[in-house]
Amino acid sequence: MHRFTHRPVIRLGAAVTAGALLLAACSGGGGGGGVASPTPAAQVSKAEIDKAMSTPTKLTFWTWVPDIQKEVDLFMKQYPAVQVEVVNVGQGAPHYQKLRTALKSGEGAPDVAQVEFQYLSSFRLGDNLMDLAPYGVSDLKSQYPDWVWKQISDGPAVYGIPQDVGPLGNLYRDDLLKGAGVQPPTTWDEFATAARAYRKAKPDSYLTDLPGNDPGQFTAFLWQSGARPFAFDGAKTVTIDLDTPEVKRVFDVWNTLIQDDLVAVDPDFTDQWYQGLANGKYASWQTAAWGPVFLQGTAAKTSGLWRATTIPQWKAGENVSSNWGGSTDAVLSTTKNKIAAAELAKWINTADEPALKLATEQFLFPAYKPVLTNPTFIDQKSEFYGGQQVNKVFADISQTVKTDFGWLPFMDYVYSSFGETVGKAIADKTQLEPARQAWEKDITDYAKKQGFTVK
Repeated sequence: MHRFTHRPVIRLGAAVTAGALLLAACSGGGGGGGVASPTPAAQVSKAEIDKAMSTPTKLTFWTWVPDIQKEVDLFMKQYPAVQVEVVNVGQGAPHYQKLRTALKSGEGAPDVAQVEFQYLSSFRLGDNLMDLAPYGVSDLKSQYPDWVWKQISDGPAVYGIPQDVGPLGNLYRDDLLKGAGVQPPTTWDEFATAARAYRKAKPDSYLTDLPGNDPGQFTAFLWQSGARPFAFDGAKTVTIDLDTPEVKRVFDVWNTLIQDDLVAVDPDFTDQWYQGLANGKYASWQTAAWGPVFLQGTAAKTSGLWRATTIPQWKAGENVSSNWGGSTDAVLSTTKNKIAAAELAKWINTADEPALKLATEQFLFPAYKPVLTNPTFIDQKSEFYGGQQVNKVFADISQTVKTDFGWLPFMDYVYSSFGETVGKAIADKTQLEPARQAWEKDITDYAKKQGFTVK
């Protein structure tokens, strides 16, 4: 079993990313600096597609998914005239930096590239991403949850084929909670009460850990709360609003837990954190749908002790989630083989065999409804989770993600700024409210310096 997870790699240094927006804006095809939806191109006919897929063609595909060569080999078997070179230039910052450099220089860019949801808008600056709607992709809309389609589309235009997602749930140690006389919390109020009771019963451990180095998780908490802190009109105006009740209640809950020493604040995806999951220092993990497989490799000796459930709610009786992670396969507008590139991105994520393989062999949590409902995927019982059908739990959660959540076209800077403000306050166990204000001010100042109008 792979210990790979498609967790977003978000620890991007400010010195590296400060120029990312400008780099993207001046690269790619000729369409200025905005990303307003273009006039839809003419629909490509089946005859054109058939001709392109039988014409000798070479494509380059940049992706960090391990063993995706399996799915690409299936594609080349289906279309023998098309040869695909799979290249891994790195995950996260290295991948995006090299992609932007290639686009700016006009040389070496791939035909198809893996791009996470939160970075699609930054690569659309300068018209770097091809609208896939004319290539039959619009017909797939009903095959994805509404919130997923919202992430990849802008009006009639579509800018990537969803590959995997990370609907937010809660993994917990059933034995540890029972030993402390604590029930799995169903609301955030219950969560705070449970954290206090658990800490009293087990002074050497915590109900959970809140890492200050992972803005992706914290952003997912804001999303789930109903906050809409970021938006981009596709031209020159951005919305930055971190001063709403939906934002503040997330900060307030975690601030109390931190100040009262009811949660750990260890950085995640470190040796210290891995050990904490394995040795019972943390009794739960509020994580995405990629978390269950990851945890099996990290805390193998705890097999049979974990369970999966929904994320705590802000109001009793609600059932609302959000998303942490996920990516698309996008086609670069610089490709000379538009039809073949679009077919590659579409085929490996929606044809029956490769789409199922991505979910059951590479363990990417699927965005595609036919896989989300496939018995081969959802009926699996996990020994690690006491025989629970964990895939089904998260497949159901995927249907409850709030639909509308936007991104800024410089999320790399937003995440870096989080680490220097909110993340630092979490790690230092200082008050979060001043850090929230500093985060909002910093990214607002940055947006203005980049020439955006801030609402």
